[in-house]
Formats: sequence, structure tokens, C-alpha cells
Amino acid sequence: MEAIDELARRKLRTALTLLGMVFGVGAIVAMLAVGEGSRREALRLVERLGMNNLIVQSKGGAEDELKERRARSLGLSASDAQAAQMVVPNVESYSLQREVKVLELRGPAAAAKAEVFAVSDEYANHASLALGEGRWFSSSDRETLASVCVLGARLKQQLFGEQNAIGGLVKLNHVWLRVVGVLQSRDLGKQQFEGVSLGVDDERMYLPWDSALARFRFAALEDEVNQITLKLKPGADPASSARVLQALIKARHNNVDDTTLVVPAGLYRQNQQTQRIFTLVMSSVAAVSLLVGGIGIMNIMLANVLERRREIGLKRAIGATKRDLIAQFLAEALVISVLGGLAGLVFGAILAFAIAQFAGWQVAWSPLWLFVAVTACIAVGISFGVYPARKAAELDPIAALRTDG
Repeated sequence: MEAIDELARRKLRTALTLLGMVFGVGAIVAMLAVGEGSRREALRLVERLGMNNLIVQSKGGAEDELKERRARSLGLSASDAQAAQMVVPNVESYSLQREVKVLELRGPAAAAKAEVFAVSDEYANHASLALGEGRWFSSSDRETLASVCVLGARLKQQLFGEQNAIGGLVKLNHVWLRVVGVLQSRDLGKQQFEGVSLGVDDERMYLPWDSALARFRFAALEDEVNQITLKLKPGADPASSARVLQALIKARHNNVDDTTLVVPAGLYRQNQQTQRIFTLVMSSVAAVSLLVGGIGIMNIMLANVLERRREIGLKRAIGATKRDLIAQFLAEALVISVLGGLAGLVFGAILAFAIAQFAGWQVAWSPLWLFVAVTACIAVGISFGVYPARKAAELDPIAALRTDG
């Protein structure tokens, strides 16, 4: 209480000293919040690709370019996926995807535009698709070449409006399809991550692989498969498996550069490396502000020592020890640090939300980092308060009592 009373007598000076700590802690909190928000956002996006997946995508091209490639390579195929499952270490399963060209898509409510893909059974698991209604494709759908489909949430709304879609019919080109499932809405907010397309599941239609290949026409020069996804076993190293997969595809395609290999775990590491550099630089700048606040604490306490020489001398005369005086001045530094730290948390939260609002960045809070920021503020304040406290304790009490004022 004595420390608070002493600081309250010099309100303006104390407030100005607090500003340095507030800005320092606030800047650190804001940067850490933006960094944590970016990390969680990156993790959410990469989960769309599958952190434990390896993805091989075919490269498109003009007709002349495709003719030249086909002279040496048949392109990406289901046999590539089967070979990868046997050769690449730690592969648990694979899925196939091929785009179906849409000429017409119509439902009971209206026509719509959408991306349509023929996919194999494991695709939903590999792409982290969750059903909101109905079911995914079954083994009987595959065996009977059933004319069924699963719709994205937004596409269902466009085709059926408020009607129940399960069991309803939609017309894709010349084929009528029965809806067996509707996906949960999943708005990722972004369509790309580190240059890799994520797609918009809400506006897609999925068809069983065998049924789609039997009912729809595909250009002769097209790859049999647009995308192969390999899911690795838990704990597997994606980097080592990716090297084997790349060598396998290269050998099977006669060294023709007609595919792209995507390693989601590698994309995530790359993103986080960039983010760590950004956070480190910005936090270093914020730390300098915090150190400036610490220097401000030292200045005000040195000024207090000079102004309170008679008080210090009187306390020594009535029995106060050097340790008592050091404790008193350190208590004042602690009060300033705690107040500055807590006010800095509030300022940092406001600053973080302002950044999120105007820059469109995500923010998130880590209790550990908030604790670290406040602890760092208190540590800086006490560290810079030690020297003034020792100066006060080392004053000659007789000389201090003779001081005017």
C-alpha cells in the first residue's frame, strides 16, 4: 500500500512511465495474437488437404502439348495409385479424383453451376468431408454402377431450395442422378494455401468413381485421374515417403514432367517458418519498446530517490535497514510493472482486433504467451528498479537528513 500511495502522489510522472510498459506489452501481445491466429488458420487450411496426405495432381495443357506428352507417357492413372500403395512406405490407402465436364446441371428449384468430380470410396476420408444429411457412397453403389451423387451444402440450396434433397433427382448433362447425401457447410474463407488450390466443397458435386466413368464421356488425351491422394499411416514421415513417390511417378511416366506433387505437411512447415520469422522480427521491435519502458521506470525512480532524500534519511534514522529501503523501491517498481502489464494486455487485445478488422488477419490467444508477456514486463520493471533501489539504500542517512526540501 505504501508503494501505491507514493506513486499516487506523482500521478502524471507515474502515468508517463506506465505508457512505455503498456505499449511494449501491448505490441508483444498483438504480435503473438496475430502469430497464433495465423498458425491456427494455416493448420485449418492444411487440414483440408490432409496433414498426413501426399497428393499427386496431373498437369493440364493445350491439345498439342498433351499429344506430345502422350507419345511418352499415358498420364496419371489408377495404376499409378496402385503401384504407389505397394512401393511407397507407410501408405495406408489411396483415393482417386477426376473432373467431369458440366454442360448442364439442373434440380427441382433451378439450374446451377458447379464443379463435378468422380471420386473413389476413400475420398471423403482423405479430404475430411463431413456429411450433414444422408450418406456417402457404399460398396453396392460401386458394384451396381448406381446413378447417385453427393452435393455440397450451397449447391443443394441452389438446386433444391428449401426442399429435402435426399432421394431427389438432379440432371447432370444427359444423366439423371439421385441425391444420397449432402455435405456439411465448410467455408474455408480462402481457396488457396501456399499456392495450392483448396477448392470450395460447398459448390461441388461428387459421383462414385466407376459409375461416373461408365456414364460420362472424357476426352481421349485427358489423364485417367486428375488427382491421387495417398494417406500415410500415423507417425509416418511425409518427406521420405514423398521422395519415393516422386521417383516412382517419374519412372512410370518416362521422366515426363506431367504431374505435380503436393506435400501438405511440407507446405505447413514452410508457412510456419515464414510466420516465425515475421513474429520474431515484430516481437523484437516490441521488446525494444518494453526495454524503453524499463528505462523509464529507472528514470522515475532515480528522480524519486533524489526528491525523497530527507524521507530516506529519516527512515534510516528511526531504524529502517538497507534491505527495507530496497524492498520499498522494488515494490514501487513492481506496482508499475504489474499495472503496465495488465493495461498492456488490454491495449494489446484492442490492437490485435484492430489489425484483424482492417488487415483481415486472424487472431487467437494463447494463455501461455499472455502469461509470458506479463511476466517479461514484470521482470524488466524489477530489473530496471534494482539500481535506483540500491542507490536509495546506499545514501548516507546524515547527509540525506541535511538535504533541503
